Amino acid sequence: MAAASSVTPLPPRRPESYTSPPLHHVGNPPTSFKNPWPSYTFSGVKSLLKTRWNTPKNFVPVPTDRLGLVEIRKPDWGQNNNGLKATWIGHASFLVETTANKGHGRGIRILMDPVFSHRVGPYGMVGPIRFTSPPCDVEDLPEVDAVCISHDHYDHLDSTTLRKLLAKQKRDVKFFCALRVKEVLVGLGVGIKPEQVTELDWWDPIHLETEVGSVDLICTPAQHQSGRTPWGFDSTLWCSWIVRESREEGKRLFFAGDTGYCGVTSDDQPSHHKAPHPPCPAFAEIGELYGPFDLALLPIGCYQPRSALSGQHSSPDDSVAMHKDIKSKKSIGMHYGTIRGGFSVNYEPVLEPPQRFKIAAEAEGLRWGEEVGLCDIGETVIV
Repeated sequence: MAAASSVTPLPPRRPESYTSPPLHHVGNPPTSFKNPWPSYTFSGVKSLLKTRWNTPKNFVPVPTDRLGLVEIRKPDWGQNNNGLKATWIGHASFLVETTANKGHGRGIRILMDPVFSHRVGPYGMVGPIRFTSPPCDVEDLPEVDAVCISHDHYDHLDSTTLRKLLAKQKRDVKFFCALRVKEVLVGLGVGIKPEQVTELDWWDPIHLETEVGSVDLICTPAQHQSGRTPWGFDSTLWCSWIVRESREEGKRLFFAGDTGYCGVTSDDQPSHHKAPHPPCPAFAEIGELYGPFDLALLPIGCYQPRSALSGQHSSPDDSVAMHKDIKSKKSIGMHYGTIRGGFSVNYEPVLEPPQRFKIAAEAEGLRWGEEVGLCDIGETVIV
C-alpha cells in the first residue's frame, strides 16, 4: 500500500498580473479556458487544415536501426543515491522522488503525466504509436504516492496506464490536476474516486503529507490547449507543476508539461528570437515567485510546423529561453524521442529536437550536460 497521506491547501502566491476573476477563465465560474497572453496564437481549424495540406512536407522515417535515437536503460530509480530525483519514462512521463528525510528509506514519489501505452488515443485504437518503448512496465514501478496531470490530451493522460497503476497500488494514490480535469479522471472508469482527486487553478498550492515526509505542489500556468473530444476543446484547464520539498532549504523541480512559448507566423521563423509576438510572461513570473529551480523538465519536440504549433508547443530554442526565465540551475529536455505528433509527423525529423536543443543551449553560453542537457529513457537525474 502507498503511504497514507493528507492534502492541505496553502496560501497562494500570485504575480502582479493576477486579476479576479482570472483572465484565463471563460465565464464565472469558468465553463472553458483560454491563454490570456499575446504570445499565444491559434488561427483556427481551417488554418490548420490549410497548413497541413499546403506546407511542403519534410517526412523523414524513424531510423529502423535506432541509430541516433534515445537510448533505453533499465531504471534503478537512483536507489543508491539521495537527492531530488527524476526518472524519464519517455515523452513527458517522469517518476519524481523527493530527497529522503533522515530515518526514511525513500522520499515522496510523484508520477508526472504517466503514459506507458503503445498507442496514445481514444480507446487505444487510434492516435500516434510509440517508436521508443517504456523502460519498464507499470507493474515494475516502485510504490507511488501521487500523480500530477498537466492536461487531458491522450499523450499526457492515459486511462490504460492509470488503470494498471491503481490495480498495482490497491487504489491508494492521490491525483492532482487543473480545473475540470477531475471530472475527466473520475469519468475514465478506471476506479479513480472523487475523494482521491485534488483540483487546482493556476497559482494554487497544496501541502501533501505522507508517512515518509511532505512536499508542496503548486499548479502553475502553461500555454497550451485541452480536450479529448471535438466538442470539449478547452473545457478543461492545462498547467505546469512545481514540486517543492517542504523541509528547510528543500529543493525545487519545475515540470512544464506541454507548453508553447511564443507565436511564430512563418515556418521560416524557427525560434523566439525571430517571433513577431513577445514570449509568454508566465515563465518569468514563475521564476520570480518560485525560482531558482534545482531541476526543470522542459519540452523540446513535436513543434513543427511552427506556423501551426508554436503557440502550444515549444521549440528547443524556446525551451532554452524558458530555462533562463524560470531561473533553472539544470534543465533536461523531454517530449521528444518517443512518439510522433499527429500533426508534426510530416514535418519534424525525430533526430532534430535534441540536436537543436544542444545548439541553442551553447549559443546562449550554457554548459551542455551541466546546465542544460538530455538523459536516456529509464535514466534517473539526481540533483
